[in-house]
Amino acid sequence: MSSSSESTTPPAARRPRKGRRSPKPPRLEVDDVLVVKGRRMRTAIGGTVVGNVMEWFDFGVYGYMAIMLSQLFFQTGSESLDLILSLLAFAVSFLVRPFGGLVLGPLGDKIGRQKVLFFTMAMMAIATALIGVLPTYADIGVWAAFLLYALKLVQGFSTGGEYAGATTYVAEFSPDRKRGFYSSLLDVGSYLGFAMGAGAVALTHLITAEVWGPDAMLNWGWRVPFLLAIPLGAVAIWFRARIPETPAYEATESEQAAEAQGHGAAAQAGEDDSSLHARKGPRAIVKHHWRELLIAIAIVAATNTAGYALTSYMPTYLGSEFGFNEMASAAATIPSLLILCAMIPFVGMASDRFGRRNLYFAAAIAAVVLLLPAFWLMHQSSFFAIQAAMVMVAVPVALFIGPSASALPALFPTAARYGAMGIAYNVSVSLFGGTTPLISQTLIELTGNSYMPAIWIMAFAVIAGIAVIFMRESAQRPLLGSFPAVETTEEAIDLVEHQEENPLLNTSEMPIVVPEELEREIEDALDQPGAGLPTGAAGAGDAEASAKA
Repeated sequence: MSSSSESTTPPAARRPRKGRRSPKPPRLEVDDVLVVKGRRMRTAIGGTVVGNVMEWFDFGVYGYMAIMLSQLFFQTGSESLDLILSLLAFAVSFLVRPFGGLVLGPLGDKIGRQKVLFFTMAMMAIATALIGVLPTYADIGVWAAFLLYALKLVQGFSTGGEYAGATTYVAEFSPDRKRGFYSSLLDVGSYLGFAMGAGAVALTHLITAEVWGPDAMLNWGWRVPFLLAIPLGAVAIWFRARIPETPAYEATESEQAAEAQGHGAAAQAGEDDSSLHARKGPRAIVKHHWRELLIAIAIVAATNTAGYALTSYMPTYLGSEFGFNEMASAAATIPSLLILCAMIPFVGMASDRFGRRNLYFAAAIAAVVLLLPAFWLMHQSSFFAIQAAMVMVAVPVALFIGPSASALPALFPTAARYGAMGIAYNVSVSLFGGTTPLISQTLIELTGNSYMPAIWIMAFAVIAGIAVIFMRESAQRPLLGSFPAVETTEEAIDLVEHQEENPLLNTSEMPIVVPEELEREIEDALDQPGAGLPTGAAGAGDAEASAKA
């Protein structure tokens, strides 16, 4: 192809020349395959999960104490308005999450996942502990509410980089064939954190009432669950400081360095941002990955409207509709959360075997079928009926959650994954997930219909089911823009030997360095302009020899 034709023909219009034999995509070498050793993987995933437990313990505590906090920080003269303002403080922390994602996500793509995850953990622990020492409305008046809102904003900014980074980290540290299972452990940590938050609130309520009287919880006992963030946060920060960087990120870094050496000054100006392997800012992410962003936003919306209804809103619902106190509401949700934690890894394993898309379709159907009967069962008002109802709600939550930590990061290439996840996840959870308690309670107040939370969740489940139709299946495949990941050297050798007949491999999406001439031929042959094959001196000889073989 001549230089003149390249200048006049837009990249998207390039086609392979007729009668020309299409070149083979570049071959993988054994050294390209990422071998994730079991001990290192367990250390990395364990440290991430422990941090996630702490992160969602903090959010859980607030959700289970929303009614009590409405009495302590908001005294407008209307109990319903006080409750709305208390839930608004919860929602406010989610409104700032997209900003946290926009800042911390690209930073994680630039300096590494581990450093940003350490920072988010420390920020969350400090903010939660400070809530435990805040003065109340009785002490300083309306300023107490502003201080509470300010700390919830800090929590929200932190969480904007936490879940996006944690899912990216665990997905990149997991072998391809078991990514659904290993990644699902992250969400086990999330809901275990919620269960621990519920347990801390219930236990503190029980002990203070028995030892110091029924008013002790309102007077000072409410501070204890928040102050538990100090020892729990210290443990989580210790673990986060010791987790290694992901091999996928390190491999991409080394390939970018090799490409920079090959291109010289041109590389310093930056690779075309359409490349899979180019780091991207927020604008380039939206420009090149808007379809994947919309798919992720729809799935996250469905997952989190159901998830936050079960965790953060259910205590408020049980209290406002059926008169349960904080201890009874928290105790009522713990069994369903523990059952949910047990279900999630099995759903993750099922997604490895049957595909992420099939599990998402099952989740959407389960939500539509089970939600209204579950809320009807709650209205029977017996403790055991409420337990059964919440287990019914937990089923679609588990089906949505189980594949998510592996499916969502796989939508985006490695070089832009953290940033893209930061945008998609946080925009969706801010608009739809974190506002679920506030919107659900407001809809009930406006309509007088106590089934509105179920209808709200069902609507998003249907939208997610439609979005999944357009989602690319990622089960057992390498992450987009990364080399394959396996557990043993023997598995790597076998994969390389049989790569031609493996339908799950597409080497044109991997950061294999090839000569510029071969890159153009492959892009033409695959009709994938800017497919992202890095070019440069490093590794070019091997790639060229492989292509000629």
